[in-house]
Amino acid sequence: MLRKLGTRFGGQLLPAALGLGPGLGRKVSGARGQGWLQPAGHDTGVKVYNSLTRRKDPLIVGSADAASWYSCGPTVYDHAHLGHACSYVRFDIIRRILTRVFGCNIIMVMGITDVDDKIIKRANEMNISPASLANLYEEDFKQDMAALKVLPPTVYVRVTENIPQIISFIEGIIANGHAYSTGKGNVYFDLQSRGDKYGKLVDVAPGPVAEPGDSDKRHSSDFALWKAAKPQEMFWASPWGNGRPGWHIECSTISSLVFGSQLDIHSGGIDLAFPHHENEIAQCEVFHQCKQWGNYFLHSGHLHVKGKEEKMSKSLKNYITIKDFLKTFSPDVFRLFCMRSSYRSAVDYSSSSMLEAKHLLLATAAFVQDARAYMKGQLACSPIREDVLWERLSHTKAAVKAALADDFDTPGAVDAIMDLIHHGNRQLQVVAKEPGGPRSPAVFGSIVSYIEQFFETVGISLADRQLLGSHLH
Repeated sequence: MLRKLGTRFGGQLLPAALGLGPGLGRKVSGARGQGWLQPAGHDTGVKVYNSLTRRKDPLIVGSADAASWYSCGPTVYDHAHLGHACSYVRFDIIRRILTRVFGCNIIMVMGITDVDDKIIKRANEMNISPASLANLYEEDFKQDMAALKVLPPTVYVRVTENIPQIISFIEGIIANGHAYSTGKGNVYFDLQSRGDKYGKLVDVAPGPVAEPGDSDKRHSSDFALWKAAKPQEMFWASPWGNGRPGWHIECSTISSLVFGSQLDIHSGGIDLAFPHHENEIAQCEVFHQCKQWGNYFLHSGHLHVKGKEEKMSKSLKNYITIKDFLKTFSPDVFRLFCMRSSYRSAVDYSSSSMLEAKHLLLATAAFVQDARAYMKGQLACSPIREDVLWERLSHTKAAVKAALADDFDTPGAVDAIMDLIHHGNRQLQVVAKEPGGPRSPAVFGSIVSYIEQFFETVGISLADRQLLGSHLH
């Protein structure tokens, strides 16, 4: 059932379903990109760093009207923290750029993991049902994302609402000879059946963790597709007995349910590349029996705690919740902070780096205010070198577009904008009395319009004075 459903949906959205027709392009040579097939379709004009090839590749999507994007969503057992926020905001900025600068209509699907060991453990500690806990923190996550101005995906898909589809997906993998069930009611992916095709995202897969003595795996590196129910755990009936899905199979099923056998973009934090994304690739390619399921994998760098070489995480207990952060800084400040480094790089969180972003935003808002005052005749200035400003504006537009087309180089784009503001401020030399001669309101109007448009494109509002005022002064 699922395979028919997935192909039907994928066929509507992406005409050249991978492996089924002319959608495959040429092979790319080179050690890392060996075997990567450049897709046919719509060239966005962007070069993007692809974790599959470890280089910048032209971003070619199946259709400009329906570019498919799967985003790993949260496991909803606790409040989201600033490390999560950094990844989601960075990819939200990329999504906005692709949509508003490069004209791609993106269909984004986000999976919500609402059944998991952590959810069950936390629910037991709080003496509530796992479903109640998951629902509570799912809503909490969505509120946090809205507060950060992260656009919602086109559709959220919960794991618990798709158990029959997940079971069907597992049955397909077994039927294709790549998984096995055990007497204990578990189902595992047979990693040896994948051969040398495993390891598309990592050169050397980290060794398997030590297995307990009662493990029913054939090989220690095999991973669970279906977990037999433990006493007092939530479970669903399946052909292998009562149980629940493994983590990796959930995302493969959800993505395939909507997009079928080809996916343009897959995103997530760098910590998800292995084993999660690697296992998703293995599952999808053996289920769909295709050479290349996902065409581009985008991974964001960690948010580090300043002064420590460690990522912000719940396990290290070094995190700041999104709600607590937003008591001190605005979502616009956080967004500009995220834009000041490559989405792929690790970035240090500190109060000083937040204050730098805040002051840049203040300086931008102050320039816009001064330029408007000049336009209205409320600011007396020396004669304006209009030719210089028109040239700088033209140069800035080209520089920003080039930066964004180069793997979404937001630091380069922000630098170009700040340079334009610097040139604008140099021309706004305030004098006691306005000298005679022509004024130049049009060029400042164009600059203000462009700057506001740039920030609005990436989700930052310069016009929201109440928001600026409550956090920045």
